[in-house]
Amino acid sequence: MKRIISIALTLVLIFSLTAIASAETLQIGIPDDGTNLSRGIKLLETAGLITVDPEAGYTPEIADITGYIYDIEVTPVQANTLPSTLGDFGASAINSTFSVPYGLFPSQGLISEKQSEGSDNPYINVIVARTEEADKEVYKKIVEAYQTQLVAEFLIVTRKEAQIPAFEYDEEITLTEEEATAIIEYVSPKEGKEVVKVGVVGSSNDQWQAVQKVLDEENAGIYIELIELDAYNIPNEALNSGEIDLNAFQHKAFLNNEIAVNGYDITPIGDTLIAPLTLYSEKFDTLDALKEAAGLIAG
Repeated sequence: MKRIISIALTLVLIFSLTAIASAETLQIGIPDDGTNLSRGIKLLETAGLITVDPEAGYTPEIADITGYIYDIEVTPVQANTLPSTLGDFGASAINSTFSVPYGLFPSQGLISEKQSEGSDNPYINVIVARTEEADKEVYKKIVEAYQTQLVAEFLIVTRKEAQIPAFEYDEEITLTEEEATAIIEYVSPKEGKEVVKVGVVGSSNDQWQAVQKVLDEENAGIYIELIELDAYNIPNEALNSGEIDLNAFQHKAFLNNEIAVNGYDITPIGDTLIAPLTLYSEKFDTLDALKEAAGLIAG
């Protein structure tokens, strides 16, 4: 009998060691570029998967990860490839700019960045002016027009969670897709209005049609002329030098870095929207399930 018990215990030990040996560290993908890498690290910290050096603030790098609470490995990957390679990872932190075209929406993710208006989220996009003109009345009217219910509903209806209003609005949405299309096609007369040149980047800027519509309905006498720029390193220089009046293409973290590096005398004057970073997974339905699969690291 003792021999049988001994054999049984040996088999249990072998199976246990085999299971430990076959367990693999769970790979978590994050964007490999600048501030988005930092966003990915902060999101994993918020999820309770890692600890991060608080001295790194909102811009930590891989070296600032001070501990792994669960058995995971953080793997930086080119941002636009993260949706197509999602199945290769336990989970991946993906910006909605890239996730939504793949049918991945923040509401389907395990955890997203905090979205509430008025938060200290440094990844909220902003309208920016030269510091000396930050209090200009015409610019205040533009910010107020942007932060209206019509613009909020337009973003929600047309962006499908890719971009979310970063200002207070009524969550009851009445704008139809047909009405949103009509706003996109809206043409405002330029004559007799004060022209304000707003620098933008990329193709998703038609919410400014809604802003223009609000201004016209208020008889504000302002015409927004969008200046489409083809690279992210151009709009702040163009604003600082006076080539444009405002710009709206960047989040606060990017702006702060640009000011620190280049010495631009520009400042944010109003929040606009956020393209949230979300942790997605094809293998786990909840964050708790991911944590259970990864397993706590013995400390």
